[in-house]
Amino acid sequence: QVQVVESGGGLVQPGGSLRLSCATSGTIYGRYNLGWYRQNSGNQRELVAETNITGYTNYADSAKGRFTLSRGNAKMTIFLQMNSLVPEDTGVYYCKLTVLNPYVELPYWGQGTQVTVSS
Repeated sequence: QVQVVESGGGLVQPGGSLRLSCATSGTIYGRYNLGWYRQNSGNQRELVAETNITGYTNYADSAKGRFTLSRGNAKMTIFLQMNSLVPEDTGVYYCKLTVLNPYVELPYWGQGTQVTVSS
């Protein structure tokens, strides 16, 4: 059974930094993507950053230059270093594992971690 677990959220002042962690467990086969999504109250989840097995990482425009997605030494582990945080970054951050089977994409979501940017 595949599990996705996030950690590292919290309250930070504008201009501050946070580092989120995502650990996955379980056995998967084939290609996959790992990424971070954010959801504000009343809005849909939106992409923050996502990487694939080739190492290519796609960032949302709002994240470019401030956020960095990196891989951990453990397989299927990623981090999100967030710098120069602004109140608009507030939300629940979800880690998403997408298994890319030939005919269907299988998404696995974590439970989310709250990030609040406020003075």
